[in-house]
Amino acid sequence: MAQDASGGFTDVELAAIKERAAELRTEKGGKKAAAALDDLLASIRAMPDDQRVIAERIHVIVSEVAPGLRPKTWYGQPAWTNAEGKVVVFFHSAAKYGTRYNSLGFDEAAQLDDGVMWPTSYAIVGPLSAPEEKQIAQLVRKAAGSAKA
Repeated sequence: MAQDASGGFTDVELAAIKERAAELRTEKGGKKAAAALDDLLASIRAMPDDQRVIAERIHVIVSEVAPGLRPKTWYGQPAWTNAEGKVVVFFHSAAKYGTRYNSLGFDEAAQLDDGVMWPTSYAIVGPLSAPEEKQIAQLVRKAAGSAKA
């Protein structure tokens, strides 16, 4: 993580850490799946319109091609986990971290292994078209261990 001028975490990073800590406290309390979905949808609604549209579409794709993945928030951003609660796929809004592009990423639980090296994150700079949606669907299917990867 980046450091601020004093050598500590930036305000954005501190906020993300606090969000993740709150998520962990909630998970330990046995949060219901419906509440987790509400949190994910609220995180998407809070995004700027151009990024919200992308995140909404990714949520639909994940829900359709990998219905076994469970929605949640992770560092205050949309994520989907496997049955063990491990993050498989996540979306980071550019606005959240002040970056140039949104990121669609896959964590260690994703079953994307391909030789000794493979991509785990993709930059998204504009609206998704059919070819990108198809690629995302294929990646999510494979990451979730679903058939037809």
